Amino acid sequence: MGAICTRHCKFCDVTSGKPLPLDPEEPEHVAQSIAELGIHYAVITSVDRDDLPDFGAGHFAEVIRQVRRHCPDVGIEVLTPDFQVDREAIFHVLDAQPDVFAHNLETVERLTSQIRDRRASFQDSLAALRIASEHPGDIPVKTGIMVGLGETDEEIQKTMKLAREAGVVSITIGQYLAPSGHHLPVVRYVTPEQFEQYEEYAKSIGYEYVASGPLVRSSYRAEELARQHTLSSNKRDREL
Repeated sequence: MGAICTRHCKFCDVTSGKPLPLDPEEPEHVAQSIAELGIHYAVITSVDRDDLPDFGAGHFAEVIRQVRRHCPDVGIEVLTPDFQVDREAIFHVLDAQPDVFAHNLETVERLTSQIRDRRASFQDSLAALRIASEHPGDIPVKTGIMVGLGETDEEIQKTMKLAREAGVVSITIGQYLAPSGHHLPVVRYVTPEQFEQYEEYAKSIGYEYVASGPLVRSSYRAEELARQHTLSSNKRDREL
C-alpha cells in the first residue's frame, strides 16, 4: 500500500506523510513475485492507511486472494495495522483466509503514548486482536512486542497475559534497536537469560508458539507458528 505511512511512531524509520493512491495492480504483482521467487511461506505487511475508507482491509484481502490464485500452496501470514478497530475491516481480511493474522502491540501500555503515534493506543491494538480471535475461521492470532524501551519485566508479563486473554496464541519478543540517532534511544539491553524467562512465562500461560530473543522480529521463523497451530488443532480434534 505504498511506502508512506499515515502514522508517525517514534521507533519506526518508515516515512510518514500523505500516501499516494493505492495501486490496483499491486495484489497481482505481489502474487506473481511470490510465485517467481519460489517462496513457500509469505509474510505480507503494510504501512498504516488511515486515509482509506476501509483502512486498506480490502487491499489486504485482494492480495491474499491473488496469492491463493497464483500459488495455492503458499502459506500466508498478514501483519496488519489496527484498522482503527473496525470489526468489518478486520473480518474482511480474515474472510480471505490467511493462515495467520498478526498485529503488533509493540510495547507495554504505559509506554504506548510515548512510543507510538497518537492514533495508536494499546487498548485499540488489544481490541483488534480480540476481534480477530473471534472470527469463526479458527485462524491463529499473533502479536509482537519490543523490549528495551524502559518497560519493566512485570509489565512485559502483564502485556503477555492481556494478549493471551484476548485470544492471541503466538507472540514474538525482541530487543528494540534504534534505527538512527534521531529515534528513541535504547534504555536497556535485555539479557538472553531474561528472554528465556519471557518464553517460559508465555508458555506457562498457554501460548502455542513463542519466539523470544535479542534478534527476534515479528516474522521470525513465522512458518513454525502455522505448523504448530495445525499440530495443536489436530490434537484437539483427536481429543474431541
